[in-house]
Amino acid sequence: MGNYKFIISVIIFAAFIGIVSFETGYKKGSQEDLSYAAEKALSSVVNIFVSSRGINRARNAVGSGVIFSKEGHIVTNTHILTNASSVFVEFNDGEITEAILIGADKYSDIAVLKITGFEDLNPIDSAESSNIRVGDEVLAIGNPFGVGKTVTSGIISATGRDYGNPYLELLQTDAAINPGNSGGALLNEEGNLIGINSSIYSKTGTYSGIGFAIPSEKVIQVASELIKFGKVRNSWIGDFQVRQIRLNLSNNLVPALSIIKIEDTYGIANPLELNGISEGEIILKINDLPATWTNLTTALKLTFPGDEILFEIYGKEKNKEVLVKTIASN
Repeated sequence: MGNYKFIISVIIFAAFIGIVSFETGYKKGSQEDLSYAAEKALSSVVNIFVSSRGINRARNAVGSGVIFSKEGHIVTNTHILTNASSVFVEFNDGEITEAILIGADKYSDIAVLKITGFEDLNPIDSAESSNIRVGDEVLAIGNPFGVGKTVTSGIISATGRDYGNPYLELLQTDAAINPGNSGGALLNEEGNLIGINSSIYSKTGTYSGIGFAIPSEKVIQVASELIKFGKVRNSWIGDFQVRQIRLNLSNNLVPALSIIKIEDTYGIANPLELNGISEGEIILKINDLPATWTNLTTALKLTFPGDEILFEIYGKEKNKEVLVKTIASN
């Protein structure tokens, strides 16, 4: 009987060990996962050099880019192309080719380049950045200081940041990002693009643990507009005039916009009026942000035709919320 007890104990212990091994044998975010993610995306990220004197001076100013399509479209940051007369793309094997600018949008800081003559390009896979959570592990790939393709790791430190632009809802990461990383990829653990690295917060100009990336949904949206139209089309919600005021609410002065006139739209139904917004009403918030002229114009610049803008309209007894769908201005 004692032998049976011993055998049963051994079986139970072995089963327990097996369960523990199964549960700990795979850990999300393990080194193997991150290595796979980096390997998957490396060939989809390129180095970008800009020059004003041709290819011999191409390496004087550097950045990064991401292969967006098999047709040769490459997404990068607008700011790294400032004053560039020539732009060059470098692949993993060191081959360099000249690229042409398809379009650039300064408000989102997204630009699209195009290269030709390549049939084996590997466009990066994208994931929805809206699913990202604070604490998720990420990788950043770029060309910091021009030293060459570099992978760094970190976590998502925050989401919805408005560093320099409240409508981009930037991702914040502590993955090392330095000059030259701009335009490079921010990846999730599966090696899919969740953002384009665009800026850092630093008192020295180099990495200090706070970097920002433009979310992949916005990147895809802007890049698609640039590829199709060569520019980001302006959104329009009707011709109207507003005046910046301060409204006294519960003994606090808050910014607001008073609608002083809604213009004749020459036979086109005015989107504001269609949705029940009238002259004389007061806008308190725009997409949950304070109603200021800057926030209004920014909303229109970074909203695409067909998107909606949420207005909160002041009422003496109860405020009302109105969704206004934008249309193309031209």
